[in-house]
Amino acid sequence: MKAYLDCYPCFFVQTLNTMRLITSDEEEIWKVLKAVSSFLPSLSFDATPPEIGREVYRIISDMTGVEDPYREVKKRCTQQALDLYPDVKEKVKKAGNSLLAAARAAVAGNIIDFGAQAEFDIKKDLDRILKQDFAVNDFERFARMVKKSKKAVYLADNAGETVFDRVLIEEMAVPVVYAVRDKPVINDAVIEDAVEAGIDRVAQIISSGSDAPGTILGCCSDDFRDILKSADLIISKGQGNYEALSEVQGPIFFLLKSKCPVIAKDIGVPEGSIILMEQKKYRA
Repeated sequence: MKAYLDCYPCFFVQTLNTMRLITSDEEEIWKVLKAVSSFLPSLSFDATPPEIGREVYRIISDMTGVEDPYREVKKRCTQQALDLYPDVKEKVKKAGNSLLAAARAAVAGNIIDFGAQAEFDIKKDLDRILKQDFAVNDFERFARMVKKSKKAVYLADNAGETVFDRVLIEEMAVPVVYAVRDKPVINDAVIEDAVEAGIDRVAQIISSGSDAPGTILGCCSDDFRDILKSADLIISKGQGNYEALSEVQGPIFFLLKSKCPVIAKDIGVPEGSIILMEQKKYRA
């Protein structure tokens, strides 16, 4: 999905929010904002949001020397999610369709996104989304793919959200390779974050090789691309992965909440919708 014009103001907001985690020095923040504004005109008009985000966060890191400004935020979100984990597991267990309930729980975790929204209430949103209907619901096809799959690749999104991914992986009962970012970017999960969430107990954790806020295949390692090609099922979690892979063919299911009007428009759903959508190019 190429970036819409509406995406560009969002990158300035993200830069400002990230810089305020790093420093209170307004002059330093202004210098980084100016650097980002100077960089954006050099981009191709066909660039995807993760491609843009990759460079924006590289500018922030290079200019400040801070590699992971969201580290403490990620730890806090992961602990909050772990505190909710037993209750979520119980609700999934008692649901009429535990796999469907686990998929909803995984989507609920997608609210933990400091790129798309700076404020959220994990418990409140979780309770609401567990009762919310999917605006795009390819669950029946997803369930059939899970049942027949021998190897699934799960493309992670944000730290903390990883705990709810674990709930879905446990219900799938399929060998899963869980792919995270190679380096910190926004609050996206890296290997350390996935281990803190307990993903290592239910799946093999690997780096995709990408340091972008989305699985840009051209930025991924050869080993990861080989693993992806061999998968019977690919779960693409979150907006960034949708933005990077919406035009890619394969046995992909997008699992996300539409947290901004751009994504909602691109998919064709109201903002705030939850989505479990098969890659239509593959389906056709």
